[in-house]
Formats: sequence, structure tokens, C-alpha cells
Amino acid sequence: MSDPMRPRASLRTAVVWDVLKDALDRRVKATGQGPDGAADGGVGGHGAPGGLDVLDTGGGSGNFAVPVARLGHRVTVVDPSPNALFALERRAAEAGVADRVRGVQGDVHGLFDVVERGGYDAVLCHGVLEYVDDPAEGMRNVVSALRPAGVVSLLAAGLGGAVLARALAGHFSEAHRALDDPAGRWGEGDPVPRRFTAEQLTELVQGAGLRVGAVHGVRVFADLVPGVLVDTEPGALEALIKLEAAAAELSAFHSVATQLHVLGETPGAAEATAAPAADEA
Repeated sequence: MSDPMRPRASLRTAVVWDVLKDALDRRVKATGQGPDGAADGGVGGHGAPGGLDVLDTGGGSGNFAVPVARLGHRVTVVDPSPNALFALERRAAEAGVADRVRGVQGDVHGLFDVVERGGYDAVLCHGVLEYVDDPAEGMRNVVSALRPAGVVSLLAAGLGGAVLARALAGHFSEAHRALDDPAGRWGEGDPVPRRFTAEQLTELVQGAGLRVGAVHGVRVFADLVPGVLVDTEPGALEALIKLEAAAAELSAFHSVATQLHVLGETPGAAEATAAPAADEA
């Protein structure tokens, strides 16, 4: 079972993982490039090189990179932390995918000091734009790393979830401050430098030249439900995971999600994905 789908971790990652895996599967089918380099139209086993080239910016210790590599893809992780990259190396070795995971030290602003421009079929940008000085520039760099037919998985902190969490904790002034603050921060002690609405993220994606393929709310309920209930009530975890999945695509819940996930596609990727369907028709 891949890391994002461990039961407790899946509350935070299942929605993103499902969308990402589906996007990678569609890219494989569009290119006809299987994990062993054969034109088999699908993602398969664990042993041979091949598959897609995936870049994970800010990928840390490999929460997504290692499971993506286990699908048969090659993953390059760019992260500023040497400790995170060391943990990534160990994790990839333990999962048996060390030959398909490469870690390099760097960040999204200096991305092309350490990786190739235009060399990737997919780019993961998870938990990065909150921390950069210029999110639009960071997003442009992410897109510049893509091949003509590529996809971007963008995950960032949501404004509404933070406001709701502060209000439910009784910190009403902080909740109000987050609403009024241009960066969505609730105070000097806020550890997150910037939060976004779904509209702001989709504007960043479109402004960088991508088509918005999907928008999902992540952790709509998970951060609000008492942990003791999830851990002790029989069936509660599974039911909550299903509820999160059901609510994720509904725009009404995007405004209260702790995180927001946007899938962006280059025009070439959208055309390549549509082509097989048109041929079949």
C-alpha cells in the first residue's frame, strides 16, 4: 500500500493522491509509455525503468515522490532541506525505488539551477507557494519545467479553513484578522506566511498558461473532527475518508477546506488526453 493511502495519513492525502494518480495514468495512456518503456498504455509494476519524468518541488521526505516512483515513474525531488533529502533517500531505499528517485537541494525560485527546463511530464507543487515571495513567479517556474504536454498538481493552504478553525477555537479576533489580511494570516504567531482562496489559485494556474482541469477541497472536515473520535469509534476513519472524498469536488466546500488542490494542464496535455477518446468514437 502506497504511503499516501495509509489509513491515518489518507485523511490528509487521499483526495490529492487519487487525482494525481489518475492524471499520471492519463498521461501514460496518452503517450503509450508504460513503466518498462513499452507501449502498453498503462502503469504497471515496480522493477524496470521507464514511465514518466516527474518533478516534485518541495517534496521533502517523499510523501508523494516515493509512491509515484512505486507506480513506475522517475521522480526528481527539489527541496531546500538536507535533512529532508536524507530522509527521502532512506525512504526510497526502503521502498525499493532508490533507482527511480533523485533528490537535489534547491527551491522553486532557483529551480533551473538544479533541474532541466522543459524536462518533465508532470510537476508536483505541494505546500510551496505559501512560502515564496512571489507565487506568480513560482508558478511560472513550475510551468517552465513542463514538457509541451504536461500536468501540474498544485496544493496550497486554504484561507477559509484557517478562518473556520480559529473561530471554532474561540479566537474570533484572529479569525477576523485572517479574513481581512491580504495574505490570510491570523497574527504574528501564524506559522503559514500566505493562504489562498480557490479563485486565487485558479488565477495563478491560468495566468501561467495552464488550463484548470479540476479543483478539490482537501481536509474539509478532518481538522475539525476530534482525533479521539476518529481513532476510537469503529468505522469512523473509513466513513470520514469517504465523506472527505464526496465533499472534495463540491465548490460549496472549497471555501472551508484547510487545503486546496488544483490540477493544471498544458493545452498540449488536454489535446493529447482527448485524442484517444476521439479516435475511439
